[in-house]
Amino acid sequence: MARTQIQAARDGEITDEMYRIADRENREPEFVREQVASGKAVIPANRHHDALDPMIIGRKFATKVNANIGNSETTSDLETELEKLHTAVHYGADTVMDLGTGSDLDRIRETHIEHSPVPIGTVPLYEAVKQAGSPEELTTDLLLEVIEKQAEQGVDYMTIHAGILAEHLPLTESRKTGIVSRGGSIMASWMEAHGEQNPLYQVYDEICAIFATHDVTFSLGDSLRPGSIADACDEAQYAELDVLGELTRRGWDHGVQVMVEGPGHVPMHRVAENVERQQAVCDGAPFYVLGPLVTDIAPGYDHITSAIGAAIAAQAGAAMLCYVTPKEHLGLPDEEDVRDGLAAYRIAAHAGDVANERPGAQDWDDALSEARYTFDWREQFRLALDPDRARSFHDQTLPGDNYKEARFCSMCGVEFCSMRIDQDARDDGEMKQLRQETDLDASPAAEVNRPPVGTHESDGLSSIGERHEPGTEQASDD
Repeated sequence: MARTQIQAARDGEITDEMYRIADRENREPEFVREQVASGKAVIPANRHHDALDPMIIGRKFATKVNANIGNSETTSDLETELEKLHTAVHYGADTVMDLGTGSDLDRIRETHIEHSPVPIGTVPLYEAVKQAGSPEELTTDLLLEVIEKQAEQGVDYMTIHAGILAEHLPLTESRKTGIVSRGGSIMASWMEAHGEQNPLYQVYDEICAIFATHDVTFSLGDSLRPGSIADACDEAQYAELDVLGELTRRGWDHGVQVMVEGPGHVPMHRVAENVERQQAVCDGAPFYVLGPLVTDIAPGYDHITSAIGAAIAAQAGAAMLCYVTPKEHLGLPDEEDVRDGLAAYRIAAHAGDVANERPGAQDWDDALSEARYTFDWREQFRLALDPDRARSFHDQTLPGDNYKEARFCSMCGVEFCSMRIDQDARDDGEMKQLRQETDLDASPAAEVNRPPVGTHESDGLSSIGERHEPGTEQASDD
């Protein structure tokens, strides 16, 4: 029987996936193996997902971004869902979760897995409820059947809402926004209807056996995440987190990779606390956070309210960020919403990597700054996180090709461009200095080789800006 990535790593084996990740992350293969063996990083790579380009999620690696897609009963078909997948990958998603609840789920899921170069995640509970007809009609046999089927199809990681227990439900009664997790509310409804413990918790060992067979990674669901900053860090949230720590260790005992999902809505001053507590309770398992949204006042702009929290979480040690689009709380996102949400979250992830001094992370910033200072507009567009958006905004006011050589943009114009003024002053000052040196030097004037202002030698930058890849320098393994 084939081993999972964590089992191979524990046995001292560097898998093909680990070698590929070492190349992508500019890390030593042995360091990748050590992180996976310790459970501090996961490689979501179902052995049936042939189109996958392996990647890694862990706080010692580049911060990753997930995009959610999926259909509903009233919207979307296979072609539309494939377009959503293409859009998500094109704009830089490192993983994609298919949260579809509509029709033709199996065919859509299989097509995603067939075409996706990034890991595909799901919440099998949604399909199980659809088959059962209501949360109350769920059975453990149906849950296991759906989980095993999706594992056989090639799903790389699954959100399993096994951490919410019957004894947690009274802790939510005083909340302002109750239970906002879809999976959490389904499990709560089942437990209240049957007067029994969470069935996913009851069959957790059986789920582990399925995951070990196909090398599916757990994404332990945060069923009691806060849905408002008023509910953040309450007794219910942290009670579930303690159970997630237990489930993390049980998953590891079965040779299964585990990451843990987190909040939610959290005010800025408590975001780092959430990351630090999860890392302690779950023994360093990768933390996968939604947001967090740091304020509740901005429907229509929650890609911004959440990206603020996401940047703080990334700096504090979150390993993957689940994007939020402008449509959060309002409606199903379209292609432009996906684009805006991914841009906000890639910025947050990269800012976290720069703050944590990930080797090579700032090379991207430095290269773009140099292109900006030297008015190399084409290079600036190429290096931009969203080249098409940057070029479009510039060309709205200065569309001609001649303006791609201009030493100004329409914000300041010709006369008031600070960088042009600064460059001219530098050039003028250097010419004066050169004349003075020439007058004082009796020998023939030597050739002056001064590189253009703002340039330096830099290797490995050719692919920066095309996708959210890690830095360009070999990392130390501390």
